[in-house]
Amino acid sequence: MSEQTVKTNHSRYNLQSWSKQKGLNPIVIERAEGIYMWDPSGKRYTDMSSQLVNLNLGHGNRAIIEAVKKQAEQYCYISPSYGNEARGELAKMIIELLPDNFGKVFFTNAGADANENAIKLARMYTGRYKVFSRYRSYHGSTFGAGNLTGEPRRYPLEPGIPGFVKFFDPYIYRDDLKFACEEEAAAYYVRRFREQVIYENPDSIAAVICETVTGSNGAIIPPRGYFEGLRGVCDEFGIMLICDEVMMGFGRTGKMFAFEHFNIKPDIVSFAKGVTCGYVPLGGCAVSSKIAEYFDDTFLSCGLTYSGHPLGCAAGIAAVNYYKEHKILDNVNARGAELRTILQGLKEKHRSVGDVRCIGLFGAVELVKDRATREALVPYGKDPQGIMKRINGELAKRGFMTYTHENMILVAPPLIITAEQLAEEMAVMDEVLNTADGMV
Repeated sequence: MSEQTVKTNHSRYNLQSWSKQKGLNPIVIERAEGIYMWDPSGKRYTDMSSQLVNLNLGHGNRAIIEAVKKQAEQYCYISPSYGNEARGELAKMIIELLPDNFGKVFFTNAGADANENAIKLARMYTGRYKVFSRYRSYHGSTFGAGNLTGEPRRYPLEPGIPGFVKFFDPYIYRDDLKFACEEEAAAYYVRRFREQVIYENPDSIAAVICETVTGSNGAIIPPRGYFEGLRGVCDEFGIMLICDEVMMGFGRTGKMFAFEHFNIKPDIVSFAKGVTCGYVPLGGCAVSSKIAEYFDDTFLSCGLTYSGHPLGCAAGIAAVNYYKEHKILDNVNARGAELRTILQGLKEKHRSVGDVRCIGLFGAVELVKDRATREALVPYGKDPQGIMKRINGELAKRGFMTYTHENMILVAPPLIITAEQLAEEMAVMDEVLNTADGMV
């Protein structure tokens, strides 16, 4: 099929997500390997966002491909009520990766329904109905996950479902507040959260769900002591703490799960993306032993046709084994330190860069009109002049493929990237930021 036919079919018959449909001109990818992709003309592109921050182990991973092929040859599908070797084995592997308070896994199709089932489990377990989530958050675009989401992608779902309550993130760069240290900032944000919990009636609150590190909304890394404080408030009032690890789980931050940086044990952990690295769709939510035991004698009103899909679970087993056997976390920590240094250098060099944030191989460059006032390069939820689109287009022209959100450029390459590859691609970012400087 010709390149133009692929483009025509894409634009004529597909509704492309998060886009105005008129004038779409998708890049056609003919092949991909490692961190690279090629179009039919042979032009090479570097995947600096791991697609949608899910392709952690890059393109063409033979271990995952062979595992899927082997399962497909046995059978491709068996319903969730049957025993399947891959389903049980992957659930066991995930529980063994989590803290000792965890008991079982409920598998889903992806991240959105993982979060939907996480809050559903929390509501059934507690008998309460309210759920807290943060404004700068994205938990999915289905109706329940979309109501959890705090940023503008929730607007088409409004008026929303009763019982969904938003609170503010610990976004120190944007808040006009002075703190002596991270712990002081954490105490302030936790105190405000606790106050809101009281105003909302703690006896009505089933859960609080947080992206452990805020993902597309800016790589907001919580200050030291923040999650310990949230855990304390939840324990005080019997509220379930859900860590949304859909984007950060499976090595992205340098630990298998991001909450491991913060000395807490959640009650529920949602995951997807990196569990199979996108080779087959799969997600899930892991629950504490206490929650799991509750459903020994209580009907579990959760179900999905493709829960624990054998092909997805086979891919997941291969991916988890690959993380371990190839010491991927070591590479993330080494390359993450290099990325942090590079980003700091870009901040010092470019007047359009207000802040940079990085944990492991997940970073954000926050662009501003004025460093002194910290005014964002584009208004929140809007880009009337297409400024961020133009900046992203300049990156793409040079083969640096990522995405922007609000006034942020996201940097999240596959976890297999080498030091040489990282340096080469971030030099492209440096060049394009000169264009952004010209806009301020």
